[in-house]
Amino acid sequence: MKNMVVTSLNIGLPRKESFFGKEILTGICKQPVTGPLHLGRLGFENDGVGDLKHHGGKDKAVCVYSLDHYPYWEDILGMTLPAAAFGENLTVSQVYEEAICIGDIFQLGTAAVQVSQPRQPCRTLAARYGRDDLIKLVVDSGRTGFYFRVLEEGRVEKGAELILKERDLRTVTVSFANQTYHHDRKNRDAIEKVLAVPALSASWQKSFQELKEKCM
Repeated sequence: MKNMVVTSLNIGLPRKESFFGKEILTGICKQPVTGPLHLGRLGFENDGVGDLKHHGGKDKAVCVYSLDHYPYWEDILGMTLPAAAFGENLTVSQVYEEAICIGDIFQLGTAAVQVSQPRQPCRTLAARYGRDDLIKLVVDSGRTGFYFRVLEEGRVEKGAELILKERDLRTVTVSFANQTYHHDRKNRDAIEKVLAVPALSASWQKSFQELKEKCM
């Protein structure tokens, strides 16, 4: 695994944004800072989300997205993307969904973090770019990003490396969880494999349990 480096550390509190005539209270338009910033159990200092039902909380304290996905989306959207284009807290180089497992534990600055679930693209992201099809495009591409929960609070700054400290033995990748949830929803074996990961977020445990019950 190549060095995964935080190329942009991004924060922002919720505020009213106007996207193509739609006014939304959101924290998606985050701005890069150099840090260091305190990373607590619920996320970075001076950061927040507008939709507490679907974002934030201990299982989704930190949103991560790959810098290496940016050229793909710039081609799709026909524009140069801004910093934190997907509302992520951490833009990281050399990070890929097919190489990251739910339950993996990383050192991030002086903090310890754990992968909890894939990022679920939302309507606010679609509204930001005026593309009603963006949720489907993100899901179909597999370039979703993912979330960290915080195991040990600490300080993080731009340029910090994500250092893998412990690989989850079940090796359920973010890509595998995405593929199962979005495209292979009747595959009971795959559903049970994802559910067997103790580190899976509570919301995804619920969603996968519902899928499992439908397969009975």
